[in-house]
Amino acid sequence: MKTILVTGAGGAPAEGVINSLLFADPNEKIIGMGSDPFDLVLSNSNKKYLVHYANSCDYKKEVIKVLSLERPEFVFFINDLETYEISKHREDIHQLGTKTYMPKDEVIDTCINKYKSYNKWAQAGIKVPKNKLIKNEHDLKEAFDQLADNDGKIWLRASSIGGGGKGALPTNDYEFAKRWINRYNGWNDFVAAELLTPDTVTWLSIWYHGELVVAQTRIRKSWAHSSRTVSGITGVTKVGQTYSNDIVTTVALDSIRAIDPEPHGIYGVDMGYDKQGFPNPTEINISRFFTTILFFTQAGLNMPKIVRDIALKNEFPSLSKKINPLPDGLFWMRGMDTLPKLMTQKDIDNTLITV
Repeated sequence: MKTILVTGAGGAPAEGVINSLLFADPNEKIIGMGSDPFDLVLSNSNKKYLVHYANSCDYKKEVIKVLSLERPEFVFFINDLETYEISKHREDIHQLGTKTYMPKDEVIDTCINKYKSYNKWAQAGIKVPKNKLIKNEHDLKEAFDQLADNDGKIWLRASSIGGGGKGALPTNDYEFAKRWINRYNGWNDFVAAELLTPDTVTWLSIWYHGELVVAQTRIRKSWAHSSRTVSGITGVTKVGQTYSNDIVTTVALDSIRAIDPEPHGIYGVDMGYDKQGFPNPTEINISRFFTTILFFTQAGLNMPKIVRDIALKNEFPSLSKKINPLPDGLFWMRGMDTLPKLMTQKDIDNTLITV
Protein backbone atom coordinates (compact mmCIF):
# COMPACT_ATOMS: atom_id res chain seq x y z
CA MET A 1 0.00 0.00 0.00
CA LYS A 2 1.37 3.38 -1.01
CA THR A 3 1.06 6.66 0.88
CA ILE A 4 -0.10 9.65 -1.18
CA LEU A 5 -0.08 13.28 -0.08
CA VAL A 6 -2.79 15.56 -1.52
CA THR A 7 -2.67 19.30 -0.88
CA GLY A 8 -5.72 21.56 -0.69
CA ALA A 9 -7.54 18.75 1.11
CA GLY A 10 -11.23 19.37 1.71
CA GLY A 11 -11.61 21.54 -1.39
CA ALA A 12 -13.44 20.26 -4.45
CA PRO A 13 -10.40 19.57 -6.69
CA ALA A 14 -8.48 17.78 -3.93
CA GLU A 15 -11.46 15.68 -2.88
CA GLY A 16 -12.01 14.71 -6.50
CA VAL A 17 -8.44 13.38 -6.58
CA ILE A 18 -8.75 11.72 -3.16
CA ASN A 19 -12.06 10.05 -3.99
CA SER A 20 -10.69 8.89 -7.34
CA LEU A 21 -7.72 7.24 -5.61
CA LEU A 22 -10.03 5.63 -3.06
CA PHE A 23 -12.32 4.48 -5.87
CA ALA A 24 -9.35 2.59 -7.33
CA ASP A 25 -8.18 1.28 -3.94
CA PRO A 26 -10.30 1.84 -0.80
CA ASN A 27 -7.24 0.98 1.31
CA GLU A 28 -5.05 3.70 -0.20
CA LYS A 29 -3.38 5.70 2.57
CA ILE A 30 -3.97 9.35 1.79
CA ILE A 31 -2.48 12.25 3.75
CA GLY A 32 -4.42 15.49 3.39
CA MET A 33 -2.76 18.88 3.75
CA GLY A 34 -4.68 22.14 3.66
CA SER A 35 -4.87 25.73 4.86
CA ASP A 36 -8.57 26.07 5.67
CA PRO A 37 -9.43 24.15 8.85
CA PHE A 38 -13.13 23.97 8.03
CA ASP A 39 -12.43 22.48 4.60
CA LEU A 40 -9.76 20.19 5.95
CA VAL A 41 -11.91 18.49 8.59
CA LEU A 42 -14.37 17.47 5.85
CA SER A 43 -11.71 15.73 3.78
CA ASN A 44 -11.81 11.99 3.10
CA SER A 45 -8.06 11.78 3.70
CA ASN A 46 -6.76 9.51 6.48
CA LYS A 47 -4.72 12.24 8.19
CA LYS A 48 -5.18 15.99 7.98
CA TYR A 49 -2.30 18.45 8.36
CA LEU A 50 -3.10 22.15 8.73
CA VAL A 51 -0.47 24.42 7.13
CA HIS A 52 -0.17 28.05 6.11
CA TYR A 53 -1.21 29.19 2.63
CA ALA A 54 1.34 28.71 -0.13
CA ASN A 55 2.18 32.43 -0.26
CA SER A 56 3.39 32.30 3.35
CA CYS A 57 7.10 32.21 4.13
CA ASP A 58 6.36 29.19 6.36
CA TYR A 59 4.78 27.09 3.62
CA LYS A 60 7.88 25.34 2.25
CA LYS A 61 9.13 24.54 5.77
CA GLU A 62 5.75 23.06 6.72
CA VAL A 63 5.52 20.98 3.53
CA ILE A 64 8.98 19.55 4.16
CA LYS A 65 8.02 18.76 7.75
CA VAL A 66 4.89 16.86 6.67
CA LEU A 67 6.87 14.98 4.04
CA SER A 68 9.56 14.10 6.60
CA LEU A 69 6.96 12.80 9.05
CA GLU A 70 4.83 10.79 6.62
CA ARG A 71 7.31 9.87 3.86
CA PRO A 72 4.65 9.63 1.12
CA GLU A 73 5.70 8.06 -2.16
CA PHE A 74 3.89 10.69 -4.24
CA VAL A 75 2.31 14.14 -3.89
CA PHE A 76 -0.52 15.78 -5.82
CA PHE A 77 -0.45 19.58 -5.75
CA ILE A 78 -3.89 21.01 -6.35
CA ASN A 79 -3.79 24.76 -7.03
CA ASP A 80 -1.65 27.14 -9.05
CA LEU A 81 0.00 28.88 -6.11
CA GLU A 82 1.07 25.61 -4.49
CA THR A 83 2.33 24.27 -7.80
CA TYR A 84 4.27 27.45 -8.53
CA GLU A 85 5.88 27.69 -5.10
CA ILE A 86 6.75 24.05 -4.62
CA SER A 87 8.03 23.44 -8.15
CA LYS A 88 11.01 25.62 -7.26
CA HIS A 89 11.84 23.22 -4.42
CA ARG A 90 11.03 19.89 -6.04
CA GLU A 91 14.56 18.58 -5.56
CA ASP A 92 14.15 18.97 -1.80
CA ILE A 93 10.98 16.88 -2.08
CA HIS A 94 12.65 14.21 -4.20
CA GLN A 95 15.49 13.89 -1.69
CA LEU A 96 12.89 12.84 0.89
CA GLY A 97 11.79 9.98 -1.36
CA THR A 98 8.57 11.65 -2.57
CA LYS A 99 7.94 11.76 -6.30
CA THR A 100 6.23 14.54 -8.24
CA TYR A 101 4.84 14.62 -11.78
CA MET A 102 5.41 18.13 -13.05
CA PRO A 103 6.72 19.94 -16.12
CA LYS A 104 9.67 22.33 -16.06
CA ASP A 105 9.57 25.46 -13.91
CA GLU A 106 9.42 27.79 -16.92
CA VAL A 107 6.39 25.92 -18.28
CA ILE A 108 4.57 26.30 -14.96
CA ASP A 109 5.49 29.99 -14.82
CA THR A 110 4.12 30.60 -18.32
CA CYS A 111 0.89 28.67 -17.77
CA ILE A 112 -0.08 30.32 -14.49
CA ASN A 113 0.37 33.77 -16.03
CA LYS A 114 -2.40 34.24 -18.56
CA TYR A 115 -0.67 37.09 -20.39
CA LYS A 116 2.52 35.06 -20.87
CA SER A 117 0.43 32.19 -22.22
CA TYR A 118 -1.38 34.57 -24.58
CA ASN A 119 1.92 35.85 -25.97
CA LYS A 120 3.17 32.32 -26.64
CA TRP A 121 -0.03 31.45 -28.48
CA ALA A 122 -0.10 34.66 -30.49
CA GLN A 123 3.53 34.14 -31.54
CA ALA A 124 2.68 30.58 -32.61
CA GLY A 125 -0.18 31.80 -34.80
CA ILE A 126 -2.91 30.21 -32.68
CA LYS A 127 -6.24 32.00 -32.83
CA VAL A 128 -6.75 33.87 -29.57
CA PRO A 129 -8.75 36.95 -28.57
CA LYS A 130 -6.53 40.03 -28.67
CA ASN A 131 -5.15 40.86 -25.22
CA LYS A 132 -3.67 44.02 -23.78
CA LEU A 133 -1.78 44.29 -20.49
CA ILE A 134 -3.21 47.19 -18.46
CA LYS A 135 -0.35 49.12 -16.89
CA ASN A 136 -2.19 52.42 -16.39
CA GLU A 137 -5.35 54.35 -17.19
CA HIS A 138 -4.11 55.20 -20.66
CA ASP A 139 -3.80 51.48 -21.48
CA LEU A 140 -7.34 50.93 -20.20
CA LYS A 141 -8.70 53.65 -22.48
CA GLU A 142 -6.82 52.15 -25.41
CA ALA A 143 -8.26 48.74 -24.58
CA PHE A 144 -11.80 50.07 -24.92
CA ASP A 145 -10.88 51.77 -28.21
CA GLN A 146 -9.13 48.72 -29.68
CA LEU A 147 -10.85 45.66 -28.22
CA ALA A 148 -14.48 46.52 -27.52
CA ASP A 149 -17.25 44.63 -29.33
CA ASN A 150 -20.35 46.19 -30.90
CA ASP A 151 -21.82 46.74 -27.44
CA GLY A 152 -18.67 48.49 -26.27
CA LYS A 153 -17.68 45.59 -23.98
CA ILE A 154 -14.26 44.22 -23.17
CA TRP A 155 -13.24 41.34 -20.91
CA LEU A 156 -11.06 42.09 -17.88
CA ARG A 157 -9.28 39.54 -15.73
CA ALA A 158 -6.18 39.15 -13.58
CA SER A 159 -3.30 37.47 -15.40
CA SER A 160 -1.50 36.29 -12.27
CA ILE A 161 -2.05 33.29 -10.02
CA GLY A 162 -5.61 32.72 -8.93
CA GLY A 163 -8.46 30.44 -9.93
CA GLY A 164 -12.19 30.90 -9.96
CA GLY A 165 -12.10 33.56 -12.68
CA LYS A 166 -10.02 35.92 -10.52
CA GLY A 167 -11.07 39.49 -11.26
CA ALA A 168 -13.05 38.45 -14.34
CA LEU A 169 -15.45 41.11 -15.57
CA PRO A 170 -17.22 41.94 -18.85
CA THR A 171 -17.91 45.67 -19.00
CA ASN A 172 -18.55 48.61 -21.31
CA ASP A 173 -18.02 51.19 -18.54
CA TYR A 174 -14.55 52.73 -18.36
CA GLU A 175 -15.02 54.29 -14.92
CA PHE A 176 -16.33 51.05 -13.46
CA ALA A 177 -13.43 49.14 -15.03
CA LYS A 178 -10.95 51.56 -13.47
CA ARG A 179 -12.51 51.16 -10.03
CA TRP A 180 -12.53 47.38 -10.50
CA ILE A 181 -8.80 47.29 -11.23
CA ASN A 182 -8.13 49.58 -8.27
CA ARG A 183 -10.11 47.22 -6.04
CA TYR A 184 -7.75 44.37 -6.93
CA ASN A 185 -4.65 46.59 -6.99
CA GLY A 186 -4.40 45.21 -10.48
CA TRP A 187 -2.40 47.70 -12.54
CA ASN A 188 0.42 45.84 -14.37
CA ASP A 189 -1.47 42.59 -13.75
CA PHE A 190 -4.93 42.91 -15.27
CA VAL A 191 -5.40 42.09 -18.93
CA ALA A 192 -8.13 43.36 -21.23
CA ALA A 193 -9.30 41.08 -24.03
CA GLU A 194 -11.80 40.80 -26.81
CA LEU A 195 -15.00 39.27 -25.48
CA LEU A 196 -15.69 35.62 -26.26
CA THR A 197 -19.07 33.92 -26.01
CA PRO A 198 -20.10 32.19 -22.74
CA ASP A 199 -19.58 28.76 -24.32
CA THR A 200 -16.48 26.96 -23.03
CA VAL A 201 -14.71 23.63 -23.40
CA THR A 202 -11.82 21.98 -21.55
CA TRP A 203 -9.36 19.40 -22.91
CA LEU A 204 -7.74 17.62 -19.96
CA SER A 205 -4.62 15.59 -20.72
CA ILE A 206 -1.78 13.58 -19.20
CA TRP A 207 1.63 13.50 -20.88
CA TYR A 208 4.85 11.56 -20.37
CA HIS A 209 8.07 13.13 -21.65
CA GLY A 210 6.49 14.47 -24.83
CA GLU A 211 4.09 11.58 -25.46
CA LEU A 212 0.36 11.90 -24.93
CA VAL A 213 -0.96 9.29 -22.50
CA VAL A 214 -4.65 10.22 -22.55
CA ALA A 215 -6.93 13.22 -23.08
CA GLN A 216 -10.62 13.75 -22.46
CA THR A 217 -12.81 16.70 -23.47
CA ARG A 218 -15.59 18.18 -21.38
CA ILE A 219 -17.93 21.04 -22.19
CA ARG A 220 -19.34 23.13 -19.38
CA LYS A 221 -23.09 23.52 -19.43
CA SER A 222 -23.22 25.86 -16.44
CA TRP A 223 -21.24 27.30 -13.51
CA ALA A 224 -22.14 26.71 -9.87
CA HIS A 225 -23.39 29.86 -8.07
CA SER A 226 -22.94 31.92 -11.24
CA SER A 227 -25.61 34.42 -10.17
CA ARG A 228 -23.42 35.44 -7.23
CA THR A 229 -20.61 36.86 -9.36
CA VAL A 230 -20.37 39.89 -11.63
CA SER A 231 -18.86 37.86 -14.47
CA GLY A 232 -21.07 34.80 -14.10
CA ILE A 233 -17.89 32.72 -13.73
CA THR A 234 -17.01 30.98 -10.48
CA GLY A 235 -14.43 28.40 -11.57
CA VAL A 236 -16.71 25.65 -10.26
CA THR A 237 -18.62 23.65 -12.84
CA LYS A 238 -22.23 22.84 -12.00
CA VAL A 239 -23.02 20.70 -15.06
CA GLY A 240 -20.36 19.17 -17.29
CA GLN A 241 -20.74 16.89 -20.29
CA THR A 242 -18.35 14.60 -22.14
CA TYR A 243 -17.75 15.77 -25.67
CA SER A 244 -15.42 15.22 -28.61
CA ASN A 245 -14.45 17.49 -31.49
CA ASP A 246 -11.44 17.31 -33.81
CA ILE A 247 -10.99 21.09 -33.97
CA VAL A 248 -10.94 21.33 -30.16
CA THR A 249 -8.33 18.57 -30.02
CA THR A 250 -6.14 20.27 -32.63
CA VAL A 251 -6.32 23.64 -30.86
CA ALA A 252 -5.52 22.00 -27.52
CA LEU A 253 -2.52 20.11 -28.89
CA ASP A 254 -1.18 23.23 -30.61
CA SER A 255 -1.71 25.32 -27.47
CA ILE A 256 0.20 22.90 -25.26
CA ARG A 257 3.10 22.44 -27.66
CA ALA A 258 3.42 26.19 -28.21
CA ILE A 259 4.30 26.48 -24.52
CA ASP A 260 6.02 23.14 -23.95
CA PRO A 261 7.64 21.23 -26.83
CA GLU A 262 8.02 18.19 -24.56
CA PRO A 263 4.92 18.10 -22.33
CA HIS A 264 5.19 16.13 -19.11
CA GLY A 265 2.44 16.02 -16.51
CA ILE A 266 -1.14 17.29 -16.41
CA TYR A 267 -2.32 19.95 -18.88
CA GLY A 268 -5.91 21.20 -18.88
CA VAL A 269 -6.56 23.55 -21.80
CA ASP A 270 -9.50 25.89 -21.19
CA MET A 271 -11.03 27.32 -24.36
CA GLY A 272 -13.79 29.83 -25.04
CA TYR A 273 -15.71 29.98 -28.31
CA ASP A 274 -15.59 33.19 -30.30
CA LYS A 275 -18.57 34.56 -32.22
CA GLN A 276 -17.56 32.52 -35.26
CA GLY A 277 -17.85 29.33 -33.20
CA PHE A 278 -14.10 28.66 -33.05
CA PRO A 279 -12.45 27.56 -29.77
CA ASN A 280 -9.79 29.99 -28.50
CA PRO A 281 -7.40 28.93 -25.69
CA THR A 282 -7.71 31.12 -22.61
CA GLU A 283 -5.45 29.29 -20.14
CA ILE A 284 -3.75 26.01 -19.34
CA ASN A 285 -4.40 24.65 -15.87
CA ILE A 286 -0.99 23.15 -15.31
CA SER A 287 0.01 20.16 -13.22
CA ARG A 288 -3.39 19.81 -11.60
CA PHE A 289 -6.86 18.39 -12.16
CA PHE A 290 -10.08 20.41 -12.31
CA THR A 291 -12.90 20.36 -9.75
CA THR A 292 -14.93 17.72 -11.58
CA ILE A 293 -12.20 15.11 -12.01
CA LEU A 294 -14.41 12.57 -10.20
CA PHE A 295 -16.75 12.86 -13.20
CA PHE A 296 -14.27 11.09 -15.46
CA THR A 297 -13.45 8.55 -12.76
CA GLN A 298 -17.08 7.56 -12.29
CA ALA A 299 -17.51 7.41 -16.06
CA GLY A 300 -14.59 4.98 -16.38
CA LEU A 301 -11.45 7.10 -16.82
CA ASN A 302 -9.56 7.46 -13.53
CA MET A 303 -6.92 10.07 -14.34
CA PRO A 304 -5.50 10.45 -10.79
CA LYS A 305 -4.89 6.70 -10.72
CA ILE A 306 -3.19 6.90 -14.12
CA VAL A 307 -0.82 9.62 -12.86
CA ARG A 308 -0.10 7.67 -9.68
CA ASP A 309 0.59 4.46 -11.60
CA ILE A 310 2.93 6.16 -14.06
CA ALA A 311 4.86 8.00 -11.35
CA LEU A 312 5.19 5.08 -8.94
CA LYS A 313 5.13 1.97 -11.11
CA ASN A 314 5.93 3.20 -14.62
CA GLU A 315 2.61 1.55 -15.51
CA PHE A 316 0.57 3.00 -18.36
CA PRO A 317 -3.15 2.53 -19.00
CA SER A 318 -4.56 0.19 -21.62
CA LEU A 319 -7.16 2.28 -23.45
CA SER A 320 -9.27 1.79 -26.55
CA LYS A 321 -8.06 5.19 -27.71
CA LYS A 322 -5.90 7.95 -26.23
CA ILE A 323 -8.14 10.90 -27.11
CA ASN A 324 -11.69 11.00 -25.75
CA PRO A 325 -12.03 7.37 -24.64
CA LEU A 326 -15.30 8.18 -22.84
CA PRO A 327 -18.55 8.29 -24.81
CA ASP A 328 -20.05 11.67 -25.62
CA GLY A 329 -23.17 12.86 -23.84
CA LEU A 330 -22.45 11.85 -20.25
CA PHE A 331 -23.62 14.51 -17.79
CA TRP A 332 -22.09 15.23 -14.37
CA MET A 333 -24.34 17.34 -12.15
CA ARG A 334 -23.31 18.85 -8.83
CA GLY A 335 -24.82 20.92 -6.05
CA MET A 336 -24.19 21.87 -2.45
CA ASP A 337 -25.02 19.28 0.22
CA THR A 338 -26.11 16.71 -2.35
CA LEU A 339 -24.20 13.89 -4.02
CA PRO A 340 -23.22 14.47 -7.67
CA LYS A 341 -24.88 12.35 -10.33
CA LEU A 342 -23.64 10.82 -13.56
CA MET A 343 -26.49 10.55 -16.07
CA THR A 344 -27.33 10.54 -19.76
CA GLN A 345 -29.96 12.78 -21.31
CA LYS A 346 -32.26 9.75 -21.42
CA ASP A 347 -31.74 9.19 -17.68
CA ILE A 348 -32.60 12.83 -17.00
CA ASP A 349 -35.71 12.74 -19.19
CA ASN A 350 -36.92 9.53 -17.51
CA THR A 351 -36.41 11.01 -14.06
CA LEU A 352 -38.31 14.25 -14.54
CA ILE A 353 -42.09 14.60 -14.58
CA THR A 354 -43.38 17.43 -16.72
CA VAL A 355 -46.57 19.14 -15.50
